[in-house]
Amino acid sequence: MEKKTFTFDEIKLKLVNYCVYQDRCHAEVEQKMREFMLIDEAKDEIILYLLKENYLNEERFTRSYIRGKFYIKHWGRNKIKINLKQKQISEKLMNRCFDEIYEPDYEKTLKKMFEDYYSKQLGIKEYQRKSKTIKYLMGKGFEYEKINDIFE
Repeated sequence: MEKKTFTFDEIKLKLVNYCVYQDRCHAEVEQKMREFMLIDEAKDEIILYLLKENYLNEERFTRSYIRGKFYIKHWGRNKIKINLKQKQISEKLMNRCFDEIYEPDYEKTLKKMFEDYYSKQLGIKEYQRKSKTIKYLMGKGFEYEKINDIFE
């Protein structure tokens, strides 16, 4: 099957729509551009256009990503950080944007997840129950120290 070819302006419009649909990071936009097999000059021109028109904004993407993953998926900071690193977001930008998570909400979410999971662990010894719960919460990206504080 032949690949459909697009003009430069059609590709530019497709990428604008891609960015308008939801916030994107540079890595996602570059990945999308690879599908169109553009030359480097065209890629640079489109990236500059997206940045200039504010369709592509790394900080806005990072902030909305952090909010979404915490408040909707209930991920902890560690898991969010790992996923942002995979999207090639800088450590400095990540740290600046983590104020999107309100600390009392973070602790409340951790406690609720702890109570939900811990109460479902029936018929096993206490130390197994505790270690399974710690493992589960760490898998969700919460910090060991914060999890440990709940047990005390």
